[in-house]
Amino acid sequence: MRILHTSDWHLGRSFHREDLLGHQGAFIDHLLAVVESEKVDVVVVSGDVYDRALPHVDAVALADETFARLAASRAKVVVSSGNHDSAQRLGFGSRLMDFAGVHVRTDASSVGTPVVLKDRFGDVAIHAIPYLDPSALLEPWGLSHRSHEAALTQAMTRVRADLAARTKTRSVVLAHAFVAGAEPSESERDISVGGVSRVATSVFDGIDYTALGHLHGSHVLAPGLRYSGSPLAYSFSEADQVKGSWLVDLSAKGLASASWIDAPVPRRLSRISGKLSELLKDPSLTDREGDWVQVTLSDVPRPARAMEQLRRRFPHTLVLQFPASTVDPKAPARPASGTSDHDIALDFVRHVRGTKANKVETTLLQEAVDGCCHDPDQDVLVGAATNTADTGGAG
Repeated sequence: MRILHTSDWHLGRSFHREDLLGHQGAFIDHLLAVVESEKVDVVVVSGDVYDRALPHVDAVALADETFARLAASRAKVVVSSGNHDSAQRLGFGSRLMDFAGVHVRTDASSVGTPVVLKDRFGDVAIHAIPYLDPSALLEPWGLSHRSHEAALTQAMTRVRADLAARTKTRSVVLAHAFVAGAEPSESERDISVGGVSRVATSVFDGIDYTALGHLHGSHVLAPGLRYSGSPLAYSFSEADQVKGSWLVDLSAKGLASASWIDAPVPRRLSRISGKLSELLKDPSLTDREGDWVQVTLSDVPRPARAMEQLRRRFPHTLVLQFPASTVDPKAPARPASGTSDHDIALDFVRHVRGTKANKVETTLLQEAVDGCCHDPDQDVLVGAATNTADTGGAG
């Protein structure tokens, strides 16, 4: 049996306000092409189909089109929900989708009941474990403590009980969790519970192949224990990651091989740093001009209209930042008693930019402070109230 392992599509997600739906659609096209060219039997999606519990209508439309195309392909599909998904919304219509060969599992009550598929060697039991909230399962499942490891340990107890009742059945598990030994990036949502989020690799011992989701980088924790990562980069911390899917072959005895298939790169991510004047002229950066760019400027004082200048050369600059060293270390932590609002604003400019405001900026800040503080309507009302009190009030 040939399995294509993917996860963390995050349909509907944007990248620093850049719409990614078209790029996500291009990945789906790639996925369908791989299914046909590599003669894939099963596509497994290990959670986070959507980026939010209430996905945008365009994201729902893309998911609907994707599952319809997969249902019409040569492959069966097994999907589990992730921490970004709404179990109810993603799982809607799952019993009907089963008849089309698209098996969506989002309910904890389904844990221990596999999707059983066959090849020439016999049965393959695919246990799709949805994202499990330890708080919600603490009492129903009788967990010893509130942690993701406790929830997944109980889930795997149910999986192993099912497998023990079968003979000569190979096993595949889908799980959405932070498994020890893998490194997170900046774009995954924190799922820690009481500071406990990591799950030991031993929880999945004895399974022929475990298809992990949640972390956005690909990881090989053991030959049969892997993260595919997300198909697109969702933060600049993922700039150096290679995105794609695992192509997994099962033989009669279990895992035979796993090979990597690169996903298309719609636009590269680049992180560059230095002084503004250098970055604008550096010939070695010519090939970065079409990338999404994160820039860290080391100029002191901070240059004016830096983003505007950068985008003339790097039109897809999305993030501009400065290292902490450019902040004035002598700036007071908090204003002294009696400091005017105008002086506080001037101190803030000096603290952030490393240089004093010029005359034009000083005047503009004064006008802004005056505009915020002066309320002629309130003055009239206060005066009117005073006059009323002085004349004995109204009857």
